[in-house]
Amino acid sequence: MQTDDISHMAQELCTLFDEKLSLRRGTLQTRLNRAGRRLPARIRAQAQLVAEAETLADHPKLALRIDHVRVARAHAEVRAHLHSIDPADRRRGAILGLLGGLAFNLLLLAGLTLAFLRWRGFV
Repeated sequence: MQTDDISHMAQELCTLFDEKLSLRRGTLQTRLNRAGRRLPARIRAQAQLVAEAETLADHPKLALRIDHVRVARAHAEVRAHLHSIDPADRRRGAILGLLGGLAFNLLLLAGLTLAFLRWRGFV
């Protein structure tokens, strides 16, 4: 495995971060930091391994420290997880969460208004 292979893996993960999580700018490390809790801890750790390997691959002496088998396995696991994400389902869930919160707030406002009107003797 060469430096080009590791940079290709990182670029592939960057493309998947763009498509599945809408993280468009920055390096793999930057996108990983911005993804935050949208990724499970295990997947975040695997992606971190690929990002570190990409950084080490730029230095000839440090590139010898890279465990290529482990990086390839981590890349495959992160890629499989990102392929399983459905962006439309994420959007749908976000919209439903927003509407649910809004409906709760409106019911709470109506209940408080009714309680206030009863307390003042208007109802």
